[in-house]
Parts: sequence; C-alpha cells; structure tokens
Amino acid sequence: MSAAIRHQIQELSEVIKDHQFKYYVLDDPAITDSEFDKLWQQLIALESKYPQYKLESSPTLEVGGGFATAFTQHDHIEKMMSLDNVFDNDELDTWFDRIEKAGVKNTWLCEIKVDGLAINLLYENGRLTRALTRGNGTTGEDVTLNIKTIKSVPTELTGKNLPATLEVRGEVFFPLKAFDELNDALEEAGKPRFANPRNAAAGSLRQKDPKVSASRPLDVVVHGIGSATGVRFDKQSSAYELLKGWGLPTSSRYKVVSNRKEVLAFIDQYEKNRHNVEHEIDGVVIKVNEIDTQNSLGFTSRAPKWAIAYKYPPEEVLTKLLDIKVSVGRTGRVTPFAYMQAVKVAGSTVTNATLHNAQEIVRKGILIGDTVLIRKAGDVIPEVLAPVIEKRDGSERAFVMPTKCPDCGSKLRAISEGDVDIRCPNSQSCPAQVVERLFYIGSRSALDIDVLGYEAATALLADKLVTDEGDLFGLTLKDLNRSQFFTKKDGTQSVIADRFVAGLELAKQRPLWRVLVALSIRHVGPTSAKALANEFGSIANIQKTSAQELANIDGVGEVIAEVIVEWFNIDWHKQIIKKWEKAGVALVDAPKEKLKQSLKGLTIVVTGSLVDFSRDSATEAIISRGGKASSSISAKTDYLVAGDAAGSKLTKASELGVTILDEAGFKVLLEKGIN
Repeated sequence: MSAAIRHQIQELSEVIKDHQFKYYVLDDPAITDSEFDKLWQQLIALESKYPQYKLESSPTLEVGGGFATAFTQHDHIEKMMSLDNVFDNDELDTWFDRIEKAGVKNTWLCEIKVDGLAINLLYENGRLTRALTRGNGTTGEDVTLNIKTIKSVPTELTGKNLPATLEVRGEVFFPLKAFDELNDALEEAGKPRFANPRNAAAGSLRQKDPKVSASRPLDVVVHGIGSATGVRFDKQSSAYELLKGWGLPTSSRYKVVSNRKEVLAFIDQYEKNRHNVEHEIDGVVIKVNEIDTQNSLGFTSRAPKWAIAYKYPPEEVLTKLLDIKVSVGRTGRVTPFAYMQAVKVAGSTVTNATLHNAQEIVRKGILIGDTVLIRKAGDVIPEVLAPVIEKRDGSERAFVMPTKCPDCGSKLRAISEGDVDIRCPNSQSCPAQVVERLFYIGSRSALDIDVLGYEAATALLADKLVTDEGDLFGLTLKDLNRSQFFTKKDGTQSVIADRFVAGLELAKQRPLWRVLVALSIRHVGPTSAKALANEFGSIANIQKTSAQELANIDGVGEVIAEVIVEWFNIDWHKQIIKKWEKAGVALVDAPKEKLKQSLKGLTIVVTGSLVDFSRDSATEAIISRGGKASSSISAKTDYLVAGDAAGSKLTKASELGVTILDEAGFKVLLEKGIN
C-alpha cells in the first residue's frame, strides 16, 4: 500500500510539472485549466493525507512555471510568487476564516485577474533597467528590449519621490479586439492562427527580434510590488495610486471593500461582465489591503497567505460533433478526439476537443452527429462534457474505436490487462510516433533544438532523411539539401538548415537528464531523469543496473524502474544509443567535484523557504556531501533545516527531539559536518 501511494504521489507530481512546463514555458498547454486544477487538488489531498510521502520537489512547494532558454536568465531581487486558488464561495469562506483567526482587522482590495503573461519590471532611480518573465519565481528570462516596445510601459518614471529601486509586477496581455484582427490577418496570409490571447501575448513577447514584438499591440497592467528601496507603502490601494502617479499602467478595475458581502458582489459583477473587458480575465484576486497586515501574515513557500484568486468556472458552449478521429502519440497511445463545427469559446475558435479514451466516450454516451456541450477555460484543448439528447434526429451513430493504427496499419492493443488506453505496438517505425518523438526531442522540455518543430520533424521523416530518432544527430547540411523544407525555392541552402545543424551541435552537449527525457521512455520525466543522472552519471551505468537497484533511487520507484529496464533491453533502442554516441551526443555527465563526505550517515530534512538555497540546491548540497535528503520527519531524522513558513514539519521535529537548524546553522553543517 505504501509503495502504491508513494508511486501515485510521485507520478502525479511529474504529470503536474510536465503540464506546468507546457503551460508556462511552451505556451502550449495540453489540458484545460479545470483538468489541471483537478490534478492539483488531487495531489494536495494525497499529500495532506500522507505527508510522509510528500516529495521535497513537490510542485505544491514551488511557484509554477519554469523558463525558456532563448533569452538571458537573471534572478529577481525578490521572489515572484504564485497565487493559491479557490473555486467557490465555501472555499473562499475558509480562506477568510483563516485570515480572521490571525486576529487582524483589515479591508480587502478586489481586482480582476488578467489572463496574461507575468512580468517583473525593475526601475533603478526611475529608469527601466530590466524586465523579466516570472520563470520559476526565482529566475526569469530577460525580455527588456521587447517590453520597451510596449507603449504603455514607461522607460522613465515621472513625478516626485521616486524610489532608488522598484520591482513592479504585472501582466502582459493582448487586447481582445487587436487579437481578433491579428488572427484575421494571419489567416489571410495562410499562417496558423493563435489559439487564444494569452498565447498570442506570450508568443509576441518571446521574439528574438524586438521589431516583431513592436508590430504587435501588446499592453501591460501592473498589480504588485516586489523589492523597493527609498519608499514605503501603507496600503495596496495607495501603492496603486503612487504607481499611477509615476506613470505606470495600473488598472481602474479594483475596489476596496470592508466585508465579505462586498467581495462577493465584486466577484459576481465581473463574472457577469467578463466579456466587457478589453482583455481576457479568468477570475478575481482578493488581497488584504493593509501592507503591515500582509507582512504579518507572510507567505508559504509558493504563495502569499494574504491574497487569493477566485477562479471563475470554465465557459461552456454547444456545437455539432461532426466526427470522432484518433491521434497517435509519441509512446503509441491512441487517443480519440472530437472534430467539431467551429465555435468560439473562451476567446478562441476551436474545432477539436479531447475525448480521452473509448471508455470515456461510452460513459458520456456521445454519438457522432450529436450536438455536444464543450467546456474551455482559455487554453488550447477544450473538453466534450456531454451530448444534448433532445437535439438528436436519429442520424447519429456510435463511434467504433479502430483496431488498426491509422498511420501504419499495425493491430492496436492494450499495454496490460485492464488498461483503458490502447497503443500502436509499432513504436520503431510508426510514422506518427516517430514524428511525435522527433518533435519532442526538439522541445524545450527535452533537448531544445532550434527549428526542430512539428513541421521539421514531419519533413525529416517524409523526405527519408531519418528512419527514426537514432539518425537525427548524424544529419549534415548535405543531407538537408534533399528536403524542400530546408532549402529555398531555387534549391539552394536555406538559413533554416544552418540553424538546425547548429542546434543539433548545441544539443549534443546538453546535461544527461535532458538526454534521458529526450529518449521518450514512458514515465521518465524531468524529476526521475535528474535522479537517474545524479546517481549514475552515464547511460552506460543505467543500462547495466537492475530494476531493484533503480527502484531504490529517490524519484524513481518500482514502476519506472521496470519500464527503464524494459526500454534498454529492446534492440532498436540500443541502436539509438549507439548512433547518438557515435554522432557525439554526450551520454555521460561531466564529472562533479568530489566534496568531503561531511554528512555521511546523516538524514536531513529541509522545510520552508531558505534565502540562499532553492529546495533542489539544498538537496544537492546534502547528497553531494554523502547525506540523505529526506522529505519526511521521523525518529531517524538527524537534522531539520527550517526556513520561513516551516509549518508542520517544524512542530513534529520539536515533538520528536530532532535537532533544528536555521539557514546559518545549515551552512556550518555543510562546511564542517559533525564536530
């Protein structure tokens, strides 16, 4: 039972992190907000019930996000936090009760929640010196030149008493009217439309050429403050007035209220008028207005305790289900999806929606030809909720799941008995799987190869430049001349080919954990890949390790271990490794400096927020010195390192008599060990 729970928490954590990466970094979410929220609440519930299995790297302890690699990365002076969410009045009441139990009297500031891209503007002596995306909350990507193309963002503040330094937090958004005009222009030019305004804002801001950003009518609204020197704010509302006076683009759509009833009235007002705002909104943010009270309430490791986001329910519309088709993913999973009459929902026009699997179609009673209710909350893939039975005319028909792969003709089958998913077993040469794997290798979650998107992956296979991913790193400019995708109309070499080959060379030196992710081994995501790379240091060492030894690694477990051993025992997988090694892909991590094993035999738990260590770097510091970094307190724990907002682990450590260290004590322990 314990192993099953541990595995469930670990797998759910990895799934959530993968979806966070797709949402925040790739701007290409694979599930709806409501689906993500269900996963998030499920993980919180499991971690609350089984705190002993909560991972130190749990996404619930970290600010959502991650960062792209195309731009220079810099640390924020003060960490950019996420917001916790509530979804109904009962959950909001629980949050209110928790605030009021702290014995503070305050007013509330309510403001609409802009569905955009988080940004941090740094002003030094009134001049804009840097603009960073949120990234992982601690470090973001530098988009200063692109931000400076946005007319509403002042490059110099005006007015009196300007602070020496000021971090201003806000959202970059794409105005809805301009978004529709841009999509119409793209369609006329034969180019793909943006899925929604948030993606358009993110895509427009993350351009290497600022001229492209300048051509897009982006806007910004600021709603918070990070680090500030030379100024003090007494209230959130008065801070907004000061920011406005200095020339910053604040919103007029906020209100200071004194009780819960007025908060609910504000929420209701904007839920009814959410389409009468110039940008997308997905809820309302409620903040304690008094800054001193905010400071006394403090933060968790990922979010302020004095603010909450009330998320509106996803939008729902009716449309006609024209057909049900299937797609084949990179691991062979065959997924049915709805092909629908185009309909506009949550700010974007959609024609496809997920149906998950054949059992789900039967459970919901969906027929081809039905009028269906779909739900979408501003992200890419909507969900079919249910058919409208009363609108049937008798022409509807049941969907029959194919028995053969639509791309290669192989007979489909379930991986194991009772598995609701069916897969194409022709993983080596099924065109759909090969293209999806090539595309994934080029993604930022894997090896981040310039040019290697879906179109390039399709061209590589269609033009017989590769038979599978094993051939990828052996490609040369001469090879690429055989493909129209990589050449100009006159047949001469394109700059795309140069960029692609350069991208392949860079990718050969990526860290080992990224190579492991790029291999598309089922269940092996960034967390387990890092654990494997840190423990074994090379592909060769992993290949010769037993499933039992792999399962003992924190972050791996029995299920993933068995899949890894099975993967490396397949002949054509071994050939991929050989081809990549021959082409110069680094299958061994650079040797790390061997530190004095000052913590050998010690079990150490880190909890709360530390100033000079992220959770990952603290864990690395312990492990690299021979210690064991545990996620749970027990009588076997030697030390608890307690940062800000340490919570229940601090209480339990005190009860068990575990030695408790602050950050300074932790640094001494790392340096000197036990005297």
